[in-house]
Amino acid sequence: MSDTNIPLDEFDGSLASEAAIDTDSKTATDLQPVFDVPVNISAVLGKANLSVAQLLQLGQGSVLELDRKVGEAIDIYVNNRLVARGEVVIVDERLGVTMTEIIKDGDTAS
Repeated sequence: MSDTNIPLDEFDGSLASEAAIDTDSKTATDLQPVFDVPVNISAVLGKANLSVAQLLQLGQGSVLELDRKVGEAIDIYVNNRLVARGEVVIVDERLGVTMTEIIKDGDTAS
C-alpha cells in the first residue's frame, strides 16, 4: 500500500475548489431519477393526548381540543420529517396548506 496522504501543511486546497465546481454545476435534471419516488406528506393541525377511556367516549360531534391556537402555524411533514410550517387555506372549496417557513434541519415525528 503506497502512502498518498498529503500533510495538512502542504495541502493547497485545490481538491476542495474542484469539489465546489462540481456542486455548482448541478441542475434539476441531475435529480431526474428521484422525481417518481413517492413521499408521504402530512399537515399537522395539532396534537392531543388521550387515554383509551377518553378516546372511547368520543362520538360524532365531539370536540377534541388540540395543542395549537387559532392562527398558529401548522407543521408540514414529508416522510415523518418536519420540513416546513404553513397556514391552512381554502382552494376551490377544499382545504390546502401554504408554506410560510422552510425548516432546514427537520425533526423526526414523535
